[in-house]
Amino acid sequence: MASNSDFVQYVTDQCSGAGEIIAKKMFGDYGIYCEGKIFGLICDDCFYLKPTEAVRPLLRTLELRPPYDGAKNYFYITDVDDRDYLSLLVRTTCQALPEPKPKKKR
Repeated sequence: MASNSDFVQYVTDQCSGAGEIIAKKMFGDYGIYCEGKIFGLICDDCFYLKPTEAVRPLLRTLELRPPYDGAKNYFYITDVDDRDYLSLLVRTTCQALPEPKPKKKR
């Protein structure tokens, strides 16, 4: 089941305090990016955050689950209504993640 575009837009808006947030359609669901760095997924109207040790102590509830069959576990974030909380999680995650590799020229 694909994600509802209204839910994707809502999560994108809720995370916007962390920087420029963009959702890109991937394999029927969405990758979510901050300032060009992928930090999570939206699958089946659920928000998943890449797991980092920096974010672990900030989580209100710690739940790990795969966003789709065969995927690695991500932090499953149920509280998407608290904008400040989501922005903090996204900022902290992005600071802990490596910079994206530059794209090769064709």
